[in-house]
Amino acid sequence: MDYEVIVVGGGHAGLEAAFACAHMGHKTLLCTINFKKMGNMPCNPSIGGSAKGIVVREIDALGGMMGKAADHHYLQMKMLNTGKGPGVQCLRAQQDKLEYPDYLQQLALKTENLTVKEETVVSLLHDDKHVFGVKTESGNEYTAKAVILTTGTYMESKIFRGSEVLDEGPDGEKPSKGLSPYLRSMGIQTTRFKTGTPPRIKADSIDFTKGSIQPGTKGRLAFSYETTEFIPVEEQIPCYLIYTTPHTHDIIREHLGESAMYGGLITGVGPRYCPSIESKIVNFADKERHQLFLEPESRYTDSIYVQGFSTSMPRNVQEEMVRSLPGFENAVFLKYAYAIEYDLIVPEEYGPDLQIKKWPGLYIGGQICGTSGYEEAAGLGLMAGINASLKIEGKEPLILRRDQSYIGVMIDDLVTKGTLEPYRLMSSRAEFRLLLRHDNADLRLTEIGHNVGLIKEERYSKFLLKKSNIEKVIEILKDHYLGKKKEVEEYLSSLGFNELKGGVQAFELLKRPSVKYTEIAKFIPELDGFTLDEQTIEEIEIIAKYEGYIIKQIKEAEGMAKLDAMKIPDDFDFLNMDGLALEARSKLNKIKPLTIGQASRISGVNPADISILILNIKRKN
Repeated sequence: MDYEVIVVGGGHAGLEAAFACAHMGHKTLLCTINFKKMGNMPCNPSIGGSAKGIVVREIDALGGMMGKAADHHYLQMKMLNTGKGPGVQCLRAQQDKLEYPDYLQQLALKTENLTVKEETVVSLLHDDKHVFGVKTESGNEYTAKAVILTTGTYMESKIFRGSEVLDEGPDGEKPSKGLSPYLRSMGIQTTRFKTGTPPRIKADSIDFTKGSIQPGTKGRLAFSYETTEFIPVEEQIPCYLIYTTPHTHDIIREHLGESAMYGGLITGVGPRYCPSIESKIVNFADKERHQLFLEPESRYTDSIYVQGFSTSMPRNVQEEMVRSLPGFENAVFLKYAYAIEYDLIVPEEYGPDLQIKKWPGLYIGGQICGTSGYEEAAGLGLMAGINASLKIEGKEPLILRRDQSYIGVMIDDLVTKGTLEPYRLMSSRAEFRLLLRHDNADLRLTEIGHNVGLIKEERYSKFLLKKSNIEKVIEILKDHYLGKKKEVEEYLSSLGFNELKGGVQAFELLKRPSVKYTEIAKFIPELDGFTLDEQTIEEIEIIAKYEGYIIKQIKEAEGMAKLDAMKIPDDFDFLNMDGLALEARSKLNKIKPLTIGQASRISGVNPADISILILNIKRKN
């Protein structure tokens, strides 16, 4: 074998997969069409967001690299949903579109066990049962024990602007040709999705006074648990908020037939939760205006990304649309918007380990799985890299549960429910979102990262100390009762609480709104020896204030875990199993779930069908 693992594609998924394999000690080859586009951000210049920001924290807790890259040279860091509960709060950072990919490219060059080659993969090397390498456009063949496809939006991709159709990938790059039809020749089913990007406008041609400023959030905020340097909010670059106008809507309606999407040229399905501006006007006709965020792309360019204004209109119509926006009357275009259509593999083809069911040794990660977004891609790439490495090592795959991570929620959703549109993570998809918080990703996943070999001993020791400190502090708070002390009474009175009637457990006091750990700790000498950072203190406060809800979700998760622990034998004949509904037989045979828990989450499989499955497993055992 030339290599142990070959990764095809150098986007967010491919880089995480390659880094994971290399860091786990496996000789890895990364094939990319253009080295300078590795880690590129062809759409929004940001990392994080609702649910996505928590995924980045999970990637870091497992030992991935996206969080570290996002903490370098960011333009702005913001905590979202601060007015809501901790289950939905998350980070979002405006990235420097030049610095972010450069950081990852330089890291790839320095990473031990990792080789990067500019090669376009057109087919796979395989026998009747296994995939063991790739063949490139230049005629080179490379062999490996596992291959990971992370092709993003490049496979057979086309760019659309009105009637203009180009055989291009993102940012006008060369597309990947040949691999998709080859996969179909192997019996792997593909489909076609569509996404898009807004125009980029020259900053000094915009009158920002017509928008409202959107600054970053104060504090030591970071995606990575290892980050120690932070950019003060005063040095961060602001974004701005504006709204579409009635004139904007009129222009779009007048030219709707010229849109590539509504003109019939695009056949792929677009993302429901990140629609084009013309889709918003059509689907939400009652809305008088739609919000748009003006986001800087780099400290070194004057490019502004108009978030929320994705379109596939012709260039001349785009100019009319943009110049109808407040402050954009004299807008100068740096890049026109476009829609992009691409091939992907349908989710029924792969299992929860991200391995193609029909072809052992072939893994996939990122948008080829049916997702949208840099963060989802990176999470899938990381898991594909981990599982390919574990297979090489002769170990069981890592399957994260729905109560362990958003990454686990995403993969479970894809393999049990499939997707008919680009899948996007949202907090509403996670039934245990109070357990899957921004603050506790390390407590959930660092031990797992250490077990697979991605979290090294020095970091793991620091994590164990933090975990021990949290447990000890909570124990002290629960053991210590605060009586009728003057200073305690004065503090509670300042917050509007009535005076205490006898001793009250310190942990119970911390549950009250606005009560802070730093103030309670002043009354408990035993806590003097603990040096806790702001994030750890916040975590202790959340554990206290939401204890009842957290305990309830843990019990619910334990019930689901019991079903996930019930393995379904590989040779189960779902089609001929007596008692199963016809729809359940078809769905179970198509997806081939590994556990009863996974089977229970397949649409069309009802509780009665699950009872039949459990009965048959018991009989077989």
